[in-house]
Amino acid sequence: MSDWDTSTIRIGVGSRSGGGPREKVARTQSEINAARRAGAVVSTDKKFSGGSNKSNNPEGQHLTKVDREDDVGKIAKVSTDVGKAMAAARQAKEPKMTQKDLATKINEKPSVINDYENGKAQPSQPVLAKLERALGVKLRGKDIGSPLGPKKNGESSK
Repeated sequence: MSDWDTSTIRIGVGSRSGGGPREKVARTQSEINAARRAGAVVSTDKKFSGGSNKSNNPEGQHLTKVDREDDVGKIAKVSTDVGKAMAAARQAKEPKMTQKDLATKINEKPSVINDYENGKAQPSQPVLAKLERALGVKLRGKDIGSPLGPKKNGESSK
């Protein structure tokens, strides 16, 4: 009788202060047999999926699966050129800067620096701007890895 999908037996035993029969849930077969011998009223209720986490609605599961399959596209990652430029600029600093030192300087976690250098991170403009200022090299645009500095007269501000 420990399975949730089996019957629950309710036994009418004694009375409440209101005068009606009081229900008791029988846990074992011997309690059920004893109630029957005593002449108590025994009713059976069927529990359906009681106490389980499984859903009775397979359509909802199907719709969830469809939602997961309809991804717009691949999530953009930082290019490996950015990671190489970051690592080169970080190691060119005197004294050599570790990933942890750089992360502390720009107030980010060391794992963020690691993800950027390995090309696993999603590009974030504020983080890239902080990295550019801390390392002194461009990490966005055409000339990735070139030193930051004032624009030449012929360059536009695009």
